[in-house]
Amino acid sequence: MRLLQRLFGRPDRGTAPALYQAVVARAREPHWYAQGAVPDTLDGRFDMIAAMLSLVLIRLEGDPAGVAQGAMLTEVFIEDMDGQLREIGIGDIVVGKHVGRMMAMLGGRIGAYREGLAARDLKAALVRNLYRGAEPAPEALAHVESAMTALSESLGGASISSLLAGALPR
Repeated sequence: MRLLQRLFGRPDRGTAPALYQAVVARAREPHWYAQGAVPDTLDGRFDMIAAMLSLVLIRLEGDPAGVAQGAMLTEVFIEDMDGQLREIGIGDIVVGKHVGRMMAMLGGRIGAYREGLAARDLKAALVRNLYRGAEPAPEALAHVESAMTALSESLGGASISSLLAGALPR
């Protein structure tokens, strides 16, 4: 893949890189780690990016104009995770397996958060996916659940064009 990118350049992902940058910036906000007690570790940061990305992808899949952009956004995520793995020293031979596992984890999270949002209760999905089974303090869990629910609701009211421009609502 890297050889093809060097030979032919990066594929055009439209505005997906800008949206992905906004997703990562939102996932890096300190309140998730301070008030929300999300572990500030490599895994915790991945889990937070996957949580924010899941909410955005759920929103994009709900609108025909967003489906193709969701696919491009996922491709940007894959590129980023590939690069991050290589940066921490994962070798070429196993990077694909790691990225495959990350994609499976993202898919599972999308399903869990979709179900939790529909039931208006994200607690079980958060404990399983964001805290990896370790029960956080009730106030930390309430903080993250409240903030993610509010983001999901504001995403639902945001136009696809503003999202594709990289503007995540507050």
